[in-house]
Amino acid sequence: MSTDELWMADVLQLQELLAKRETSSLEAVQTLLNRIRDLDHDGPRLGSVLEVSEESLEAARQLDHERTRSPRGPLHGIPVLIKDNIETSGNMETTAGSLALLGVRVPGDAFIVDRLRGAGAVVLGKNNLSEWANFRSTHSSSGWSARGGQTKNPHALDRSPCGSSSGSAASVAAGLAPLAIGTETDGSILCPAAMNGVVGIKPTVGLTSRSGVIPVSNSQDTVGPFARTVAGAAIALSVIAGRDSEDSLTQRIPRSANLNYTPFLREDGLQGARIGVARDVYFGYSPKADAVVESAIQALREGGATIIDPADIPTAKQMRDGDEEMKVLLYEFKHGLEQYFQRRSPGGPRNLADIVSFNEMNRDREMPFFGQEIFLQALEKGDLSEPEYVGARSTAIKLARDQGIDAVMDAHNLDALVMPTTGPAFPIDLLNGDHFTGGSPQPAALAGYPAISVPAGDAFGLPVGITFMGRAFSEATLIRLAYAYEQATNAVRWPSFQPTVGWG
Repeated sequence: MSTDELWMADVLQLQELLAKRETSSLEAVQTLLNRIRDLDHDGPRLGSVLEVSEESLEAARQLDHERTRSPRGPLHGIPVLIKDNIETSGNMETTAGSLALLGVRVPGDAFIVDRLRGAGAVVLGKNNLSEWANFRSTHSSSGWSARGGQTKNPHALDRSPCGSSSGSAASVAAGLAPLAIGTETDGSILCPAAMNGVVGIKPTVGLTSRSGVIPVSNSQDTVGPFARTVAGAAIALSVIAGRDSEDSLTQRIPRSANLNYTPFLREDGLQGARIGVARDVYFGYSPKADAVVESAIQALREGGATIIDPADIPTAKQMRDGDEEMKVLLYEFKHGLEQYFQRRSPGGPRNLADIVSFNEMNRDREMPFFGQEIFLQALEKGDLSEPEYVGARSTAIKLARDQGIDAVMDAHNLDALVMPTTGPAFPIDLLNGDHFTGGSPQPAALAGYPAISVPAGDAFGLPVGITFMGRAFSEATLIRLAYAYEQATNAVRWPSFQPTVGWG
């Protein structure tokens, strides 16, 4: 592989090239910085990368020198992009896409960024995102932030990249980095992974630390990787998973848990598996996605899995139609944001009310297309002892866990559930917001359970993903199934950067 082609290397390929001294981390980083300049800031102007690290070339040079003695870890010399709601030390900003946080320094690297650097990764830059992780307006456009503008889908530039980890998924799809890190509260990893045609892992809440991450919801937020392959995502997850004294939910990780997921990358991983098809609610909103995933289900069957169809989540409609999730998020967002701002430098906002005021005073820059009605709703909420919050959280857990995912998996003795992740990407509409018709992330989001989206095919050149969903801390099982499926189908495709669907 020539230097000019290094952008095409996935994590495993780049690992091998670096180990054999057929390239260097410095060459890889320079190649990707050039590609970011040509595609993201010039050319098609994807808008997926907010800024690149001034320190990345020197970090790569140092890592190349260290390799002559001993690699730091499995990501030694591998470039990675970080979502802009995750703190990074040095000269880069951490803003959640908001102008209100520009110039407000952070104390250092988030826990997961520290783990990435410790494993040898080169932090290449920060990704654009849906501002405030898409928790500001009910009419927002996924991938838009006041700081970075609109992220585009590299498969068709007038189509949404979904969100809120829009730039993270789009940049991996476009070959701007082999690996990116995003966050999910409800769909923010799974949806962009599917619409951009890459692999995204939404871990169990508590498997990866949230310290140093701008919060939405303590009970639902999680940090996970995007990669072109299941193997790349599994290697990254093995690095960032682990207990952190600053995030109490990471203490839930079972002491017996094997957090090295690479042994589960088995081509025969579907043999003997029992996989249920969750049809009610999660099929039917997109005939194009349904057709792609029906073919995927047949591939699972041919790979040796026993398919239970249907295996519906009994509470799917109650979760979809209820308001418990929004109540929980409104309370936890207000509370979590005020706690978070205590760690930021003085001079910036200290609470949600400060953000609301900033947006009003900077309406032309912060709210040219949509408002902040979700912020205003959250401002009206009390503390986490309020009966409304306690009741909503209790109901959400019950519907998603005991009466939901656990119920159907117990009933059929399942290893995983599958369903379309979401439909093909819809057109970007800054004036009216997202034209979202349906998706599968909610059950795992409410339960705090893991899910993986893997490319399954496409509709008129727009990617469609299949979701593998399971119980708490079942990442190893899901990775085994997802990897075997990926190897059997090889459905990932490079984007064409077409202006629109069917152009030319």
